[in-house]
Amino acid sequence: MRRPLIMLICILLNIFLSHAADTDIISAQQMVNRLLPTYAKSFIFKKISSDKDIFSLENKGKQIQISGNNANSMAVGLNFYLKNYCLTTVSWFRMDPIQLPKTLPLIKRPIRITAKVPLRFFLNYCTFGYSMPWWTWKDWERLIDWMALNGINTPLAITGQEAIWYNVWKKFGLTDTEIRAYFTGPAHLPWHRMSNIDGWQGPLPISWLDNQRELQQKIVQRERELNMHPVLPAFAGHIPSGLKRLYPHLLTTNVSQWCDFSDQYQCTFLNPMDSLYSIIQKDYLNEQTKIYGTDHIYGIDCFNEVQPPSWNEDSLALISSHIYKSLKAADKDAIWLQMGWLFYNDASHWTTARIKSYLQGVPKSKLLLLDYFCENTEIWKRTESFFGQPFIWCYLGNFGGNTMICSPLKKIDKLLTNTFKKSKQNFQGIGATLEGLDVNQFAYEFVFDKAWNIPFNCKSWINNLADRRLGKYNIISRQAWQLMNQKVLTASSFSPQGTLIESFPTLQNSKYELQNTYMNSLQQQSLLKAWQMLLSIKKYNRYTYEFDVINIGRQVLGNYFHQLRDSFTIAYRTNDSAKLKIFGYKMKSILADVDALVACYPTFSLKQWIDDARAMGINANEKNYYEKNARTLITVWGDKDVLTDYARRGWAGLISNYYAPRWNMFIDEVIKCNSQFTKFNEKDFSIGCHKWGRKFIEPSTIIIYPKEQNGVILAKKLFIKYFKH
Repeated sequence: MRRPLIMLICILLNIFLSHAADTDIISAQQMVNRLLPTYAKSFIFKKISSDKDIFSLENKGKQIQISGNNANSMAVGLNFYLKNYCLTTVSWFRMDPIQLPKTLPLIKRPIRITAKVPLRFFLNYCTFGYSMPWWTWKDWERLIDWMALNGINTPLAITGQEAIWYNVWKKFGLTDTEIRAYFTGPAHLPWHRMSNIDGWQGPLPISWLDNQRELQQKIVQRERELNMHPVLPAFAGHIPSGLKRLYPHLLTTNVSQWCDFSDQYQCTFLNPMDSLYSIIQKDYLNEQTKIYGTDHIYGIDCFNEVQPPSWNEDSLALISSHIYKSLKAADKDAIWLQMGWLFYNDASHWTTARIKSYLQGVPKSKLLLLDYFCENTEIWKRTESFFGQPFIWCYLGNFGGNTMICSPLKKIDKLLTNTFKKSKQNFQGIGATLEGLDVNQFAYEFVFDKAWNIPFNCKSWINNLADRRLGKYNIISRQAWQLMNQKVLTASSFSPQGTLIESFPTLQNSKYELQNTYMNSLQQQSLLKAWQMLLSIKKYNRYTYEFDVINIGRQVLGNYFHQLRDSFTIAYRTNDSAKLKIFGYKMKSILADVDALVACYPTFSLKQWIDDARAMGINANEKNYYEKNARTLITVWGDKDVLTDYARRGWAGLISNYYAPRWNMFIDEVIKCNSQFTKFNEKDFSIGCHKWGRKFIEPSTIIIYPKEQNGVILAKKLFIKYFKH
């Protein structure tokens, strides 16, 4: 009796192991079917055993065999082949095509590459507002495939949490009105989730909750199929103020005011020492696990750009200790993931001693830190490698979804090389914490390539990038990109960034904007030269070439606009009426031309943003509600003018309908004042211009979009118009 039982167990175990292997192979093959349906039969996948993530490539007859220890590693192998043999790029946007040669090239010699680090993290709370609030499953499906291709296995997955919170708060006795009015509008939800604001442009429609719950279920299922471990949210102490009506003795504090929002939008924080804290935590995680499952990694960020109830070191240790205990009580395998942005953003308060107390309130290896903005400041260096807690080195790279060419690859390379050499064993991964998907996708691919033992240096990587952007080897393309890498892509991202076109009209910008937003003269000259070189290329095989000449042209013309504005200001101050009109005319001309140029590529369009927002609505009222919320985030942002233009974008339609009218009003007013011998009152103009911006966010304000043209032809015309003398 016992022997047949053992045999049965062995058979079942073999079936289970076989099925597990088949699942990885099936997931990898399904990804190829989605991305490369015409070439799907050209690839075969094989499962191999390894303690580290690994992939290998070799020919099997006329097919390419990609082996890996799981589907995620196989995806990295596929991407390695696409980038290095097919000279193609897979975009993170679904509307961008994937272009391959007619005949897939064979591999010269077998390739075998292992991962340097076990964790590869991606996304930021803000990305879900600046890029993703209006996404459907088709958008997410492409991004998840892109994440797999780049080896990401620990993505932030915070979609659909309001549906869970709705059920939890209903259980505690709050009304439908109280709960939905507690949430912000969709595009602003990241800052609600980070305990910054409540209620701004709420209440959320119930249809939104249902839609996002279904979307999140698809997201986490696909991520797990590709061997990712989604980081789901947990309770961070942020409660609806209405809960105090039902529990009047709660230990609560109002968090510090965030970005000058009015008191009515202020958040309420429940002290983790309050007995209700762990009850809410357990109820939320139970409800979330029931709907979305769990991988036992939870994002909790209590004090993002707001202050804790106390700066006392012992109090900070107690807070973190009780938060972790509430997690462990709900899930014994829980790991708390905490972003390190707060330690950078408020460094004067978050001293080394306070950071140490806060981190050591949690058992070792149960708190995973994201060193959030490493291209600027590496917190691991000033905290003895986070005092032994595991951490992920992260490249931020973008604020607000700003459209500016900015990717310091050489600096990233140097910093990461040093981190591998000098950090302790608790350095567990590489990540990217971009606030928005931007025009520098290649920079994030570079970062994630550094997570693998891929033999390359900065120069060789840039050469491959140049070949991929064009679809073939071309010495001029390589020289242009090497010039970009050496002279243009040198500085870290800051906020705000973009061109002066997307900035608020003034005679002279603040020191802050001049330092952080625009390229210096050497960078401008180098970028212009690179643009000229790329425009001289006559044959290309990739849409990415058109994207590049439009994107670089947008930045070059924006830089020139800045020079014209400075000349306009000098003409005003020297009372040179003739030059004032000439420079004003040229500024208006550039505004129209840049709008026409970016209209040549769909990624650079306001129309998609607005259309996607309206598509979320199930009736006219909802469509208008979503459109207003979408317009608000990328223009005036909040209830005051503090964050106006934070999420600036060089988009067609946004330039002609929002940025250009402001600049045109400014130019006309300055010229008028000059002709009437009166002083231009910048303060009064600013007040009126901000009021005009508040009208723009209303859906009743009609938006007229420019017509799409051939981007390469138009870029060449504009180069001749402005720079060929």
